[in-house]
Amino acid sequence: MKTILVPTEQNVAMTSALDTALLLAQKFDSCIEGFPLRPAVADMVAMDPDAGLAMVAVKENDAEMVRHAEATFRAFMQSHAVKQRTSETGAASLSWAWNASAPSGNDFAGSYGRVFDVIVLARPNEEWQSPSMITLESALFESGRPVLIAPPTSPRSLGTNILIAWNRSTEQARTTAFAMPLLRLAQRITILTVEGSTVAGPSGVELARSLGMNGMAAEPITIAAGKAGGGEAILAKAAELGCDLIVKGAYTQSRLRQMIFGGATRHILANSKLPVLMAH
Repeated sequence: MKTILVPTEQNVAMTSALDTALLLAQKFDSCIEGFPLRPAVADMVAMDPDAGLAMVAVKENDAEMVRHAEATFRAFMQSHAVKQRTSETGAASLSWAWNASAPSGNDFAGSYGRVFDVIVLARPNEEWQSPSMITLESALFESGRPVLIAPPTSPRSLGTNILIAWNRSTEQARTTAFAMPLLRLAQRITILTVEGSTVAGPSGVELARSLGMNGMAAEPITIAAGKAGGGEAILAKAAELGCDLIVKGAYTQSRLRQMIFGGATRHILANSKLPVLMAH
């Protein structure tokens, strides 16, 4: 995980996202690249079509968002003594870079993220059509890369005690594969299966055996969801075990079904107080 992408905007959640990215970068001696995240100009006009905003004013607002995002990113890196990357070639070291040419639009993270090892985002708010959710879903569905979702409060550690939320699905298998660099460094790995929240596939015991063959000891456990749903059971067990990372496949059920009926992905996105590594 040598290349980390952090879409950047000026809000209270960015501190945790940047702190989470830095914890990850310190583990792998990575380069953290930021870019200014803001709505597309057309979307900004559509927000208030009756106001008659001049295009000049819209572009000035866009430029102001870009300036604030860059100032936030640079100030964080400087305050943590992270050096700016000066070369476009060669192996990464702990450093930062800034993409000043990124276009507007909340979906850019999905396309640009394809050339990064991981994308770090703040946990989105509860509105499923919000810009933060659009950015997250773009990253999950369009990048082909894992997304590390930062909790509302900056974590103190990352990846020392990992919970794999094993529901036997293809999405979870893919996410677990993406997590392998972190799993190799972990001090403790728990494979959690919640009864009634799985699809057909290999058991947690079989996953533990596979990880063991790769030199990683993991403990498989199975619990009943009880009255709580699968997502709530996962978060409760992670808190009980003192985990500092959850590895969770995203949207085993369709997004539409989760919006209507709920689901583990939706619950974890709305409520996790831990970093969550997700992929689809």
